[in-house]
Amino acid sequence: MKYLARTADGQPLLGDDEGFVPLSSAAPDIASIQDALPYAASGTLPDIDNAPADRIDRQHVRFGPPLSRFGKLWGIGLNYAEHAGDLDEQRPDEPASFLKPANAVTGPGGPIRLPPTDQSDDVTAEAELAVLIGRECRNVNDEAVDDVIAGYLPVIDMTAEDILQRNPRFLTRAKSFDSFLVVGPMIAVPDESPTLEDVTVQTIVNETVAAENEVNNMLFPPREIVSFHSDVMTLEPGDLFSTGTPGAEGIDPGDHVRASVETIGSVDAPVVR
Repeated sequence: MKYLARTADGQPLLGDDEGFVPLSSAAPDIASIQDALPYAASGTLPDIDNAPADRIDRQHVRFGPPLSRFGKLWGIGLNYAEHAGDLDEQRPDEPASFLKPANAVTGPGGPIRLPPTDQSDDVTAEAELAVLIGRECRNVNDEAVDDVIAGYLPVIDMTAEDILQRNPRFLTRAKSFDSFLVVGPMIAVPDESPTLEDVTVQTIVNETVAAENEVNNMLFPPREIVSFHSDVMTLEPGDLFSTGTPGAEGIDPGDHVRASVETIGSVDAPVVR
């Protein structure tokens, strides 16, 4: 597994399980993580062992968001049958997708900022596996999807449930407050097509696992989600798909939330108002 990341001050990094080096050290011709995405999708990221720089242990790196700006931010609702049942929702026969605005993104460590109570007093947090697009594409079939995916990362998605419950057409507003999408600190780039089916996704609040499930219980697996939406519109490097949550948990100021995605990574953030 390779990793693409940025420091809190924006320095691009390339890493593996042993640590990170400056991206410019390993690949002088790649100026940014955005520029590295097509290489990640095609499996041609440089070998970190050839970089003339010593690895820095990830524990000594203060990470920022892996991209300075993401593209389209897709969310997929009700993608685990158990979660749909918990919400008394009918199981969808197509991906139940929505878009979030760029302002919703905040980096690892957050914080998650709850809106004023007169706007919402019932916010939930949801751990999700996210898929990042690395190459421009359109009408991609399931078998070719791995050729356009740059990598994967954990995210925490938030919902103002009381706004949504007033009217399902308020979904965009319920999902769009500042900091309502916490992105993981690094993009996991598998060395070969990953087997995601047994990967466990956990929503953890205050060190208690509030919900968990395996990717193989998704109604629409990640590759199918990407293929489906590529038939709707052109997908571009930096577009992100949050593939759905095993379950949400209510959060309040003072709480601490973590999304853990097995083999991919984790991201956490405190909750403030």
